[in-house]
Amino acid sequence: MSILVNHPILTFVVTIVVLWVSSRVGTVLRIRRSEMVEEERGDYGVLLAAMLTLLGLIIGFSFSMAGSRYDQRKNLEEEEANAIGTEYARADLLPADSVEKVRGLLRSYLEQRILFYTTHSGDQLRRINAATAKLQGELWDAVKAPAITDRSSVAALTVSGMNDVLNSQGYTQAAWWNRIPFGAWGLMWVIAVCCNVMIGFYIRPKDPKQIQFIMPIVIAVAFLLLADIDSPRRGIINVHPQNLISLADSLGPR
Repeated sequence: MSILVNHPILTFVVTIVVLWVSSRVGTVLRIRRSEMVEEERGDYGVLLAAMLTLLGLIIGFSFSMAGSRYDQRKNLEEEEANAIGTEYARADLLPADSVEKVRGLLRSYLEQRILFYTTHSGDQLRRINAATAKLQGELWDAVKAPAITDRSSVAALTVSGMNDVLNSQGYTQAAWWNRIPFGAWGLMWVIAVCCNVMIGFYIRPKDPKQIQFIMPIVIAVAFLLLADIDSPRRGIINVHPQNLISLADSLGPR
């Protein structure tokens, strides 16, 4: 399941195949029983309409979850850029021998944060996370030492700003881990399969065969968009670190 939801195109292809096969299963079940009378067809039509309505509601609810998580990731990227930029400016309040050290570390940290948003490689992501954790420790040590010797409100301001920088990364990581639950995906798949079995069972032998392709394609497109929005690193709809890149450009070359 995790492979599917992390690769939207694969989700699209698998959905079409599975739902079309489900529709054909329904057709086989219909052939094996006697011809339905109109009263039975009406009952099955009501049942099919109810199942499709339920599927639509669950897909709509899942889109709402995915959209809110996507907006959260965008907002946290902006907050992270603001926190780094603010602390970079507050570095002027540190002792002269600490200013360039803190700013140099912040530049390196900013580069790692941009890479976090743009990489698609699992191995590179692990290296980025390790480098980020190392830089976080160095940044905290760089502002902690002056704050220990100078317990003024100015020193507290720089420590507070660095705390915001470190916290913003944790909030961002938590948002990237916050995805549509596998249970919701499983429920959508089960209902979609049942709907297509019912469609294959409901259609008449004289109906065009193309009808059985319509619903699998429609549902597959919905699942494709849903997986694309919910997947932070795959697909087309991703969070671009435009605020972090803009901040890096404004700071100039190292």
